[in-house]
Amino acid sequence: MKRRREFAIDISDHVLAPSRKSNKKIIASIQYLSKLFIMPDTPDKFIEFGDALLVMIRDFFQEEGGIHSAISLPDLAGLFAETDPPTDPELITDVLYEIKEKIIRHSVKVGNPYYVGHMTSAIPYFMILIEMIIAALNQNQVKIETAKASTFVEREFLAWMHQLVFRRGTAFYRRTIQNPEIALGNVAVDGTLANLTALWVAREKAFPPRRSFGGVRKEGMAAALAHYGFSSAVVLVSGLAHYSLDKSMDVLGLGSRSLIRIPVNADNQIDCTKLRRKINTLQKKNAKIIAIVGIAGTTETGNIDDLKQLRDIADTCGAHYHVDAAWGGATLLTHRYRHLLDGIDRADSVTIDTHKLFYTPMSMGLVLFRDERDLMRVKYSASYVIRTSSVDQGRFTLEGSRKFDVLKPWASLKVLGTDGFQILFDHAFTLTADLNKIITASANFEVMNTPQLFIHVFRFVPRDLQDVLENLRAANDKTAATGKMQEINSLLNELNVELHRAIRAEDSTFVSRTTLKNTRYAPQPIVVLRSVTVNPLTTRAILEEIIAKQEKMGLSLYSRKYRKRFEKHMA
Repeated sequence: MKRRREFAIDISDHVLAPSRKSNKKIIASIQYLSKLFIMPDTPDKFIEFGDALLVMIRDFFQEEGGIHSAISLPDLAGLFAETDPPTDPELITDVLYEIKEKIIRHSVKVGNPYYVGHMTSAIPYFMILIEMIIAALNQNQVKIETAKASTFVEREFLAWMHQLVFRRGTAFYRRTIQNPEIALGNVAVDGTLANLTALWVAREKAFPPRRSFGGVRKEGMAAALAHYGFSSAVVLVSGLAHYSLDKSMDVLGLGSRSLIRIPVNADNQIDCTKLRRKINTLQKKNAKIIAIVGIAGTTETGNIDDLKQLRDIADTCGAHYHVDAAWGGATLLTHRYRHLLDGIDRADSVTIDTHKLFYTPMSMGLVLFRDERDLMRVKYSASYVIRTSSVDQGRFTLEGSRKFDVLKPWASLKVLGTDGFQILFDHAFTLTADLNKIITASANFEVMNTPQLFIHVFRFVPRDLQDVLENLRAANDKTAATGKMQEINSLLNELNVELHRAIRAEDSTFVSRTTLKNTRYAPQPIVVLRSVTVNPLTTRAILEEIIAKQEKMGLSLYSRKYRKRFEKHMA
């Protein structure tokens, strides 16, 4: 106790609300540095320290102004242009002041109810406390020696998610939930690592050890293809598949060209007829189809592939069937909407991101395997950590050291319950339907998709141009009409890009922007605005305000800069 008092930190200089920087000179010594590692003697001092942090965060969310700060990107880069690392210690209060002025001040207000442009949304305030617990405990999930209780929390959460997806029955989960000999899945840093893990397992299943061949993980892809007599190895996905799959193919040594993208149908789902044709072509060329990937919530349009049919197709060619449900997987929490993902229980593996529709902070992904033995194919061990006989989660994960991030969705489910998530999703689906009605009723916007999972794409098209486009689509002379329509759409693309920039500059609302190839104007690429309606704080009135404001900006741009240019093309 004496020693603790001797080194107990006096944090009075550190916890004052950082309204200015003191620039007080600190002399480094082991005595001073030791104080920084010792918890304050009394809870009040620690609470005072936490209060200073929370005040900064609260002020950021409550301050008036735009969604983005007004600073230019070059000026922002100039704030972080110190080429040498700091040498002298600084008071925490001085560092907090710098964080407040240079970082918090210029962060994006992604929780703002007028920010409906990306999959990042508001989070419950208690998540701030959960993040503090994670940081304070500093558990390392790679090994039981650095993650005792948290290892079992992780396995419990994986069992919950596995049951939601695969529904293997109570007896199965009683047998497997804490069985260290198997793994129902992995926690990963995000969906990219989760997808990579799924394709890693798929590759091992495609080229397992056999006779003198030690397996692809030991022998490599060239030896695997030679041993099994294939000319190539491929993975088949939708044209709207996430780019993380390209990176996975690169990392696994398969090459991004071996990721074959199949065109989508009018509903932005993988075209299963074209998929079957491509499989027939590949098999004639003696290619090994490692995996077929379905999507449960495309990132651009929020659409869901025919998951049942994809299972049947995967069976015909002996491929691993993976579903990327990073966006839509959380809907399985609800009884009212889980039918949207019918067939997902027949997948071999599934990716889900919790930092999306579980309403938890960045970032955490999951990969789950229907067969609890699949991860054994990529099991690793080491002498000082993740030993063969251990119960360490790190035996099955691509990553080594990992935070106790699973506490976030675990706590979220405890606090909100599946009933709470049902209410959140009811609200999100209502918002999506409301936005669809608002855009459809607007005279100057064109709806560009049928929303399934909270993502709406549309573009600004002045009413008179909508009539022109409709007449061109119905024209008898298709060649001339197509050329004229492409000219008009090219100008509309330019107009929508400029409108998006104007929205960013005005900064009271935000939608994102993308380019779609599969629209009623295919094959011409079309620039669209993209909204994501999942924020519990967003209301129909706010959506009406957003669309009205953006429509007014679009009409102003059209009148000032584009009307005469369009008239030339319509002459």
